[in-house]
Amino acid sequence: MNYPNGKKYNPTASIKTPVKKISYSNRGMTLEEDINATNQYYLECGKAVIHKKPTPVQIVQVDYPKRSAAVIKEAYFKQASTTDYNGVYRGKYVDFEAKETKSLQSFPLSNFHEHQIKHMHLVAKQKGICFVLIRFSSTDEIFLLQAEQLFIFWDRMKNGGRKSITKKELLACSHIIKLGFQPRIDYIKVIDWLYHFD
Repeated sequence: MNYPNGKKYNPTASIKTPVKKISYSNRGMTLEEDINATNQYYLECGKAVIHKKPTPVQIVQVDYPKRSAAVIKEAYFKQASTTDYNGVYRGKYVDFEAKETKSLQSFPLSNFHEHQIKHMHLVAKQKGICFVLIRFSSTDEIFLLQAEQLFIFWDRMKNGGRKSITKKELLACSHIIKLGFQPRIDYIKVIDWLYHFD
């Protein structure tokens, strides 16, 4: 028996199938995607209005390879960004930063910039709700750390102390948020508890 291309059929020949490499990247959503989905849920339910802040960029050079497509060739940040998210909940201003780490046992404070800490100080001084969401990506643990607690660790580092926050310290002074379906990261639940909104 022959194949349509003329080659002889050989029943003992093994069929080689290409081996696909299994990729474990992007199994879950990123912290930003989870927070954006959460904020959309809050918005649709009429619970809160919180958005990701756009990063201000100054475009310097643009090429037009086609009339319908523009390619940005050169751009600069107009100013240092502050925190990732802001908005309003129950008449209170909400402002927070979101950070992830691959580390298993500590969160490096080098993930923050001086201007972000200064901004959070200003928000806290005005009695705004200010915090940071920290995700340990390898274990999917999420912590809500209030700005006032973050300042203690930041000052410790500035005074020559430890340059990270241990997970043990986070467990003692922050609030764990379990991943859910809707909303994905229910940080409003923690805010309600902290500020006695319920």
